[in-house]
Amino acid sequence: MSALLNELYSIENLSETDTMLKARVRINADHPIFSGHFPGNPITPGVIQMEMVKAVMQEKLGRRLTMKSMKTCKFLQIINPEATPLIDLEIVYNDVELLEVAATGVFGETVYFKMQSAYC
Repeated sequence: MSALLNELYSIENLSETDTMLKARVRINADHPIFSGHFPGNPITPGVIQMEMVKAVMQEKLGRRLTMKSMKTCKFLQIINPEATPLIDLEIVYNDVELLEVAATGVFGETVYFKMQSAYC
């Protein structure tokens, strides 16, 4: 569903508990995007981090999503794909009129980003 899925990143694991959807995403440090963002110091762009959340939700729901609004989005730590190729997404969602999502990107004890958004 996402043009970047399986090229820039891949979803390795998707599981659900009573309150949360969890996914492990692997970032491809060899993808050409990192040669320009930034040479010698690759950084995963924030828009890609948001795209990963959307891709996980599309995989879970089996339908294409379009972001309708962004309530909050905070990038707390840089994701260098060479040092941190794996990100665990923790997503709480409510799929009523709009799909409302609260997501956190973590690995180990480090929180990399948090976002709240709505999709249709």
